[in-house]
Amino acid sequence: MHAAVVTEFGRSPVWQEFPDPVPTADEVVVDVVAAGLHPRVRSQADGSHYTSEGALPLIPGVDAVGRFPDGTLRYFAVASDTRGTMAERVAVDPRASVVLPEGADAVAVAAGANPVMSSWVALRRRIDFAPGSRVLVLGATGASGSAAVQVAKHLGAEHVVASGRDATRLSELPALGADLVVPLGDTEAVGAAAADVDVVIDYVWGQPAADVMRALVTARQDRGRRLDWVAIGSTAGQEARIPSAALRASGLTIVGSGQGSVGRAAFVAELPAIVRAIADGTVRVDATAARMAEVEAAWAGQVGGSTGRVVLEA
Repeated sequence: MHAAVVTEFGRSPVWQEFPDPVPTADEVVVDVVAAGLHPRVRSQADGSHYTSEGALPLIPGVDAVGRFPDGTLRYFAVASDTRGTMAERVAVDPRASVVLPEGADAVAVAAGANPVMSSWVALRRRIDFAPGSRVLVLGATGASGSAAVQVAKHLGAEHVVASGRDATRLSELPALGADLVVPLGDTEAVGAAAADVDVVIDYVWGQPAADVMRALVTARQDRGRRLDWVAIGSTAGQEARIPSAALRASGLTIVGSGQGSVGRAAFVAELPAIVRAIADGTVRVDATAARMAEVEAAWAGQVGGSTGRVVLEA
């Protein structure tokens, strides 16, 4: 078969021949239809993700839509760091898959499941999220952040504040459910706008998160009220200098959400509802498709004119 193969960390995958997958007793071999080029996949390919095994060669890709041996079209995830989904075929544990609804757009599901899953699982599995809660999404102008705005509303948020750096995309978020948008560069404005939120979904971390955290806690009238800060991404830095006073003098609680903090079974349990929400348009996804054989060009951002998530089709 052919696959996108990484032979050196830091270099783009190359479409080349690669040995066919050998399934274990719990796996079946699946024909890949569409695989998303997520930031998580890029960090897998350059060896920087916290789950990286440091092994080469590797096929990148953490999820995809594929045709299973029984003829069904399913979304699935893989656990291997080295045998990913950007290949013509991949070995899959069927228990980590869900059949797509009739008429579902495979490209949209491949593009959206990963970013939608990040906030969905965080709200459903990492905190006690109650309908009527007020939410701040930090990093709301990326694919995961814009999905988080929609997911929060879908799961019952009463009010969603969206903050990000891309002014154009920020202006589009009210159409997706944001009640208020605030540029991320204005820390004090973000803190004031989100002073009464119950939950922060954070895709940025780094110094911006620490600055917003300080401003938000200072602006709260009832500082003892619980504030769940869920760290999901780190686009602004892997480390954040959190003042101890922010924890001691408020109801702030910081948790993370991702592989390790959420078990595989919990992710799998949420898949049917996530796929259904994408398939029926409850959560809108912006995607652009390219051929999997064009992986080098796609990796370099040279294919497609959309600002959405790139999906490679086999």
